[in-house]
Amino acid sequence: MLVPGLLQTEAYARALTRATLPFAPEEEIEQHVRARLERQRLLADPTTPQLWAVIHEAVLRIPMGGPAVMAEQLLHIAELGRTHRTMVQVLPFESAAQAVLNGMASGMTFKDAPPVTYTEGAGTGQLIDEPSLVEQNQKSYDLVRAAALTPAASLTLLESAAEDYKRR
Repeated sequence: MLVPGLLQTEAYARALTRATLPFAPEEEIEQHVRARLERQRLLADPTTPQLWAVIHEAVLRIPMGGPAVMAEQLLHIAELGRTHRTMVQVLPFESAAQAVLNGMASGMTFKDAPPVTYTEGAGTGQLIDEPSLVEQNQKSYDLVRAAALTPAASLTLLESAAEDYKRR
């Protein structure tokens, strides 16, 4: 479980890429990081989709890149969650819906196009636009969102976890 790529800081993306490609040359690492950061431009454009991401609490507790990287990463997510273009919820450990969250998926909506689901792994990502699959993913995602903390409680947890990392 990882921070969704569209929400990753440069330092987190670099640490993740190094962890998943431990023998890659530095040039390849930087190419992956640049590509990930380039995709994030979607969130800055007011004509592009809104993002609603649910992050498992385990993601907050895995110190990818170390305490300083994680503190920056969690505060970045909280900052994005305060915008009107990104909504973030944390799925707590005790949630019964954990079984439904079988990978990282984010739903995206557009003003002038049908919704899509974006699924990703450490080094890959895929847009799903097949209506029946998007609908199936949406139903599963609805269950996860219902079991997750509210957006306000999620931001509080993100900021609290960031402060914990800062104290390390």
